[in-house]
Amino acid sequence: MALEPVPAMFEKPEDDKRQHLKPLFLKGFVNGKPITKMVVDGGATVNIMPYVMLHKLGKSSDDLTKIDMMLKDFEGVVSPTLGALCVDLTIGSKALSTTFFVINGKGSYSLLLGWDWIHANCCIPSTMHQCLIPWIDDTVEVVSADSSFSVASAEAQTWSYERVSCFSGQAWEKDFLKIADYELPSSQTDRSSDES
Repeated sequence: MALEPVPAMFEKPEDDKRQHLKPLFLKGFVNGKPITKMVVDGGATVNIMPYVMLHKLGKSSDDLTKIDMMLKDFEGVVSPTLGALCVDLTIGSKALSTTFFVINGKGSYSLLLGWDWIHANCCIPSTMHQCLIPWIDDTVEVVSADSSFSVASAEAQTWSYERVSCFSGQAWEKDFLKIADYELPSSQTDRSSDES
């Protein structure tokens, strides 16, 4: 595929449209089944599918291609994959056979799309604009993000990305980064003041 340069212009979003911390979630189809909460992660090398999603697609461990591959998460923890699965993934009007590495874990996503998928699809993901721009032949398409849900934390408190401003570019004053109202147990408070 040879792509000729084509001028593209991104409009600068208004402050209220860009001051958010939303991940880029998309809707699409896997083997013809509708799927939501697919996250585009520009920091991931490969595509990830949690084991739970494998079952939701009507597949089992028997459908996986056995591979000897280890993945390292953002904390540096190394875990084996359960295998690989190739599916037909459609997002917007573009379909592509996509390989996912299946992991025995959970996430706030149904599928994670990494560099492998982004580059194979010749896509420009924009978390700020909340869209994906894939090349389709000699033209581009704009696929809007899936904003039909919110993300919940482990404590079952809903975190609304709509009300959270970017941390960067802010004046750091006392209590600037106050996420939750809670107190540290006295032993931890004493320890932190001893360390100062």
